[in-house]
Amino acid sequence: MARDYYDILGVDHNASAEEIKKNYRKIAMKYHPDRNPGNKDAEEKFKEAAEAYSVLTDPQKKQVYDQYGHEGLKGGGFGGGGFSGFGFDLSDALRTFMEGFGGFGGFDDLFGMGTGRRSRSASRSGSDLKIRLALTLEEINTGITKKIKIKRMDVCRTCDGSGTKPGTSRVTCPVCHGSGEVREVSRSLFGQMINVRPCQNCQGEGTVAEQRCSNCGGEGRVRGEKEIPIQVPAGVSTGNYLTLRGEGNAGIRKGPRGDLIVILEEKPHEFFVRHNDDVVVNLHISSAEAVLGTELEIPTLNGRVRLVIPSGTQPGKMLRLKNKGIPHLHHAGRGDQIVRIQVDIPPNPGSNEKKLYQEILDLEQKHRYRNVRFSKIE
Repeated sequence: MARDYYDILGVDHNASAEEIKKNYRKIAMKYHPDRNPGNKDAEEKFKEAAEAYSVLTDPQKKQVYDQYGHEGLKGGGFGGGGFSGFGFDLSDALRTFMEGFGGFGGFDDLFGMGTGRRSRSASRSGSDLKIRLALTLEEINTGITKKIKIKRMDVCRTCDGSGTKPGTSRVTCPVCHGSGEVREVSRSLFGQMINVRPCQNCQGEGTVAEQRCSNCGGEGRVRGEKEIPIQVPAGVSTGNYLTLRGEGNAGIRKGPRGDLIVILEEKPHEFFVRHNDDVVVNLHISSAEAVLGTELEIPTLNGRVRLVIPSGTQPGKMLRLKNKGIPHLHHAGRGDQIVRIQVDIPPNPGSNEKKLYQEILDLEQKHRYRNVRFSKIE
């Protein structure tokens, strides 16, 4: 049995719209896929919360749900499948979250894009576009502006997006008679239900083209291509995304544009491995360098530096270079670079090397501590 929407969001039946929104945001942030990669249970809870929020914030759906429950939504023309018959997948849940609060990970706040839900005609609005942008660790370290070309639907220049042949006009839709809506009567377990939906013939506009534009076929949009600059701040990581408002597909007949969602990915580095905002690298030294100590010039993401390796350095020793890692995304400062020491043993020592190591071994065997071969694992 599907869970009660009010229980999912932790609100009572008299909760205000603000309380519903506040609780939904709290739950959505907790179970967002970006914070729970690969966690199917969290993903289900995220979708479940989005579904509940979308119903309880829609007056018509809420009224039907309060009166008839989940079965009422099924019978009232609200879709099928999903948790309760409403039909929500992950993309729907992410769209609900982004339209309600902006991109996850602080990008919308960072770029001042706002967080309010936009009102748009569902039947005419352009769809969102999603692309993946791969970045090197060096680009993430400094931040970068990347120019990319996207293929999308653009406004038809022949008719200026109206969908009508130049010199002609639009006439009243013969199906909805100008109202832009049609009423459908359906029967369910609870009786007769009337569902009002946008007219498919005129896409809810109330008018149709007297003669369609020959270039766009009446849609008011054609396929195009655009180069868009994408400003990526320093410190991003795989799974973060940018929401570029109004850079998606153009809507039908001057309908609002969708958004461009840029999902960021980090390319593997030849040497460095990232752990949060720290970077880790293996440094191979000889046994003589480990015993005697040395000073080496090593690379970082911010140029080469001198690293002092103390005498007696053990294999696996971690040396920390402060503030040589990745910049923090949401506040000042950087992570560190961790240098892990790897001591290389000659795989095929020559006779002279063997002689030297034999002398060292003879000296070691004189020290009592060398007789202890085991130690406790910490």
